[in-house]
Amino acid sequence: MTTLLNIALAIAMFSVLGVLFMGIYSMGRGGEFNRKYGNLLMRWRIILQLVAVGVMLLIFYVNQG
Repeated sequence: MTTLLNIALAIAMFSVLGVLFMGIYSMGRGGEFNRKYGNLLMRWRIILQLVAVGVMLLIFYVNQG
């Protein structure tokens, strides 16, 4: 179970990193692309961070018992 949760945490963290870099690219590119996708990428980053923290808390809970 712990291995599965560690894999899920790694996937969640790399997803956050990917969306973060896409957001930085969007800001750097500017223009219409940033207006269209800037807020959407920020929302996805926040959601993925919530998932990553939730998986981390689940790992702490499973390892405590």
